[in-house]
Amino acid sequence: MNWLKISTFALSLLIAPATYAQNNTDFKNPNQANEWKPNPNNTIILEEISSATGSTAINNIVNAEQIFCYQVTNQPENYNGYTLDGMAIVGFCGILNQQLKEMIVSELFMNPDNIIFDVTENCIIRPKIILRFVRGVDSTDVLLSSPCHAFAIFYGGKINAFNAKPAAPIIDALITPLIKNKVDFASPALFNQLLPMGIAQTDEQKALLNKKNEPLRNWMSKQKEDENSSRRGGWNKVNLKI
Repeated sequence: MNWLKISTFALSLLIAPATYAQNNTDFKNPNQANEWKPNPNNTIILEEISSATGSTAINNIVNAEQIFCYQVTNQPENYNGYTLDGMAIVGFCGILNQQLKEMIVSELFMNPDNIIFDVTENCIIRPKIILRFVRGVDSTDVLLSSPCHAFAIFYGGKINAFNAKPAAPIIDALITPLIKNKVDFASPALFNQLLPMGIAQTDEQKALLNKKNEPLRNWMSKQKEDENSSRRGGWNKVNLKI
């Protein structure tokens, strides 16, 4: 498949942060909705994944009622901002549509051609986005990494990471449009919001958000200067195998 089409498809099935903040409506393009079709041979979660993560974690993913996207990065030293699964939250990148969820589940969790089990890659994990699959009051987090292509499942205090090198085009085609649409994140609790979006919707909230995110923005500027560093730490210590 042309992965540029997947990127376009991902955008067409994403409730963009700005759109949601304005009118809480889904953004769909009927001309793009049929670009991707599930493989009829991939209908169940791979045994290696389900046995490692457990049925409850998988149930949250397969039967998710909402999927929230967050851009994340490795947490810097002395960081006291917002975190998710031990990583610094850089922004909120939208709410995924049901069809996009089905594509992610089919390609990353059901397709044996996209995962290499029990083999690690000699590369540095660089977390990009976390997808929070919410069902009721429970949730399972899925971290996507690039250019060391992998995904990790966070549930119940456990982390299970998988080598997704064969799925590199898919992961990149997902990450690029999602990050492109991200907005600055702020605490939903701070705004008395019921949905865990973290979108400032008033001038007062935007001012508070800018003040809260200033330390993170300063640190992100410094991080760009150190991107060539090979130091591994934090989530980078996780082996990409079961």
